[in-house]
Amino acid sequence: MQDAPAQAQKSEAGKPETLIEVRGLVSRFGERTIHDGLDLDVERGEVLGVVGGSGTGKTVLLNTIIGLKEPDGGEIRLFGNDRANLTKQQAADIEMRTGVLFQQGALFSSLSVLENVASPLVEHTDLPKSQIYELAEMKIAMVGLKPEARYLKPAELSGGMRKRVGLARALALDPELLFLDEPTAGLDPIGAAAFDELIRNLSDDLGLTVFMITHDLDSLYAICDKVAVLADKGIVAKAPVQELERSDHPWIKEYFLGPRGRAGQKAA
Repeated sequence: MQDAPAQAQKSEAGKPETLIEVRGLVSRFGERTIHDGLDLDVERGEVLGVVGGSGTGKTVLLNTIIGLKEPDGGEIRLFGNDRANLTKQQAADIEMRTGVLFQQGALFSSLSVLENVASPLVEHTDLPKSQIYELAEMKIAMVGLKPEARYLKPAELSGGMRKRVGLARALALDPELLFLDEPTAGLDPIGAAAFDELIRNLSDDLGLTVFMITHDLDSLYAICDKVAVLADKGIVAKAPVQELERSDHPWIKEYFLGPRGRAGQKAA
């Protein structure tokens, strides 16, 4: 395991450190342009929700930031490093400092919960197996799973348990930056609320920076410091929910001030 770099959390100007910088991003699939000149900053310690209508490219944006998709234009910087020009060491360092929870958990079906959570430690460290499993057990406990769950296979888990195992694996290397793709999708309201609380508590306790794609208004009100809105092929707003409620943008008004949005306000 590597200690987090002794990196200043604020710039010389006193502003929070920017961990993700997206400038002029262009994303295309064939003739279809998804993003055109998209700009976005994510600051250290921020819990950012990313919302947008169907087809606006929320997951495309996440995949491009983490390197699963090459951009068709523009620049992405993580921890100050240009993703297009990373050295092998810089790429390895970024991978160690980030964790990802994919929408369906993306667990290895043939491995137990313990083996799934331990897999990043096996891949990226030279620790003895006993210590790897001890650390994996700590992460399993951290996300609220009982010790006996460690021996189960993914097929034996409920949807909520799979999400928690995926989160434990995303946290295995003690990342600074956590990416979540629809973390509460498919969960019942009680399970979704519990997962929201878990993410907020982990963010506060571990000092995580969180980039979370979601359509869940309850999540936005419960745990997000700011929300970035994808529309018109770019980010049309980034602000706390309370500010977005006053926006004149048609999609934002419909999303936050429609019936579901009003219900989310009451629940907050």
